[in-house]
Amino acid sequence: MFLRLFMLATFLVSCSIVRADLPTPVDATTAISMLGELVVAVDSNVPAYNRNFFKTWDIISDKVINSMYAAVLIRDGTGVVTDSSCKPTSGNWVSPYDGVPTNLASDLDIDHLVPLKEAWLSGARDWTNATREAFANDLTRPQLVAVTDNLNESKGDRDVTHFLPPLASYVCTYVLAWVQVKHFWNLTIDAAEQVTLQTQLAKC
Repeated sequence: MFLRLFMLATFLVSCSIVRADLPTPVDATTAISMLGELVVAVDSNVPAYNRNFFKTWDIISDKVINSMYAAVLIRDGTGVVTDSSCKPTSGNWVSPYDGVPTNLASDLDIDHLVPLKEAWLSGARDWTNATREAFANDLTRPQLVAVTDNLNESKGDRDVTHFLPPLASYVCTYVLAWVQVKHFWNLTIDAAEQVTLQTQLAKC
């Protein structure tokens, strides 16, 4: 599956890159319908979450790019320069959550839009390791996003009730993506999360 996604992203053996875009979330009407299908349940951390339960940054191809992490940086940037191992070192990025530009890959983190711990609390604790790995490396849904590193750290594991992007123009995109990702992966939402999503989607 990951090799197919890699080919769709059009990364070449020479490390030359054709610009790709973050997957576009579903529209508001679809998201509202999806939200109505999500199960509302109390989050559970039994057994306790451990990040090691989610294998991140799959190797896509040693000859082309070193990991899923680098693939997202390449996808989300323009004019990206890579080193001899195809690791992005510089380019031009604009963090969609806050609109902050940078030309250094080191200024960015790859955010799991639906955080790994949030996924664990809302159903991933019952998944197989393989399913958790697929979720943590999902390039098909709008789940992996290159964002300002300190903002990603500030977000942490918080859900939409406790974190929305500071850039107001991106909030709709964020909640649409949140619902799409949770719906595809059959994750639950808690009651407060449901209210937040209903409120924000009504504005989209």
